Amino acid sequence: MEHRDSEAAPPTLGVGMIGYSFMGAAHSQGWRNVSRVFDLPVRPVLAAIAGRDASAVRAAADKHGWAAAETDWRDLIARDDVQLVDICTPGDSHAEIAVAALEAGKHVLCEKPLANSVAEAEAMTAAATRARARGQLAMVGFNYRRVPAVAYARRLIAEGRLGTLRHLRFIYLQDWLVDPEFPLTWRLQREHAGSGALGDLGAHIVDLAQHLAGERLVGVSALAETFVRERPLLTGASAGLSGSGGAGRGPVTVDDAALFNGRLGSGALASFEATRMASGRKNALRFEINGELGSLAFDLERLNELSFHDHTEPAASSGFRRILVTEADHPYLEAWWPPGHALGYEHTFTHQARDLVEAIASGGDPDPSFADGLQVQRVLAAVEESAEKNAVYTPVQADD
Repeated sequence: MEHRDSEAAPPTLGVGMIGYSFMGAAHSQGWRNVSRVFDLPVRPVLAAIAGRDASAVRAAADKHGWAAAETDWRDLIARDDVQLVDICTPGDSHAEIAVAALEAGKHVLCEKPLANSVAEAEAMTAAATRARARGQLAMVGFNYRRVPAVAYARRLIAEGRLGTLRHLRFIYLQDWLVDPEFPLTWRLQREHAGSGALGDLGAHIVDLAQHLAGERLVGVSALAETFVRERPLLTGASAGLSGSGGAGRGPVTVDDAALFNGRLGSGALASFEATRMASGRKNALRFEINGELGSLAFDLERLNELSFHDHTEPAASSGFRRILVTEADHPYLEAWWPPGHALGYEHTFTHQARDLVEAIASGGDPDPSFADGLQVQRVLAAVEESAEKNAVYTPVQADD
């Protein structure tokens, strides 16, 4: 961290980001806005962005406010004005970049899933543990934890408002792959993405289930399927969840959908569904959690609302009630708008940036850490193993 000339100004934190497409744009918005919304002890500065296409990365730098552009991520890591490296690349490069950045003395934020394999995630977590001893932080980007309604649900559960948890139901539905002529982007190739809907969407709901419950999955029983096994080869570059196909076709090597049940350490049961083939569902992440004293329900497509049922109330007047999570004493809302003025998807990245900056400034532990990302990766691996064995119950690898 570096100080500005004025004694009154907070020190700065130079951020370097690798990747500039969908997630790069979302992360850029978070870094650009965070110090304009929250009063921070350290002010993030958009120092440099990296990508392989010189003209495209320069255009991204100009559009999103990055001071410099690099075409080699190693050059970005080596920059003296970069103290934090934000990794927004496909999963096959996460491990190499993250380990290099940590060994170079940088803080790291890495998009989810942490890696494409348990072995890569273990190497990243080991590097993060060594770096933590030197004062560096490494956080994985599960941004849906930062939805105010989700953060408030976590608070209610931690306060015991649901009592002992019994059932958790999580689904994440999208439809951008329903068309069999959608092209073969990197998200459909195992060598780049690791897995399909499982890693792309399932990682989010596994993390949320464990985060909200405050405990881990210990075993799973799973099914997975690839409904469209060949797709047109990509013509040009993909952008976000879109792209154009050409004449040739290539194999899809990841799942289109994954269904699995799981057991938490306490004995609570959980069910999960992740698919990118649910026609009409654009970004439907939903959950319901049932406990002995009450229940909570949430829908990302109505992300300012939380449904809460207090089962201790008289049956004649009890039921689910809608909580509009926009009050100043709700998580993150103290810095935003008056009650009733809604937030959106992009604000989760601003909240993510705030939490990481405050942890760096205070010396606190990052949340979620690379160790948390590794544990999610172990759940995903158990899901894949179970699906390969036609839903045989498979224990999740425990910490060494």
